[in-house]
Amino acid sequence: MALRRIPIRRVANRPNLFMGGDREIVMFVGLMAGALIFSAQNLIATIYGIGLWFSALFLLRLMAKADPQLRQVYLRHRKYKAYYPAKSRPYRE
Repeated sequence: MALRRIPIRRVANRPNLFMGGDREIVMFVGLMAGALIFSAQNLIATIYGIGLWFSALFLLRLMAKADPQLRQVYLRHRKYKAYYPAKSRPYRE
């Protein structure tokens, strides 16, 4: 009896990306760049805002190319304890 093969479709398995980077971080950086541009309303702030947007987008695309789930991995890593003492049993004091 042959093993049954079930195809896993890519559409149900894709990471949640926006403009090539992580969706939440890209939209947050866009919001910050837009706030910088529209709150200061001068040429220097506009140049810095556009530079911030394009450099962050470039770095976030590189990050997503390396690992699309990198933000979730980092947040889970931050939840772990910094030190686990050596114990033979979990309930031992």
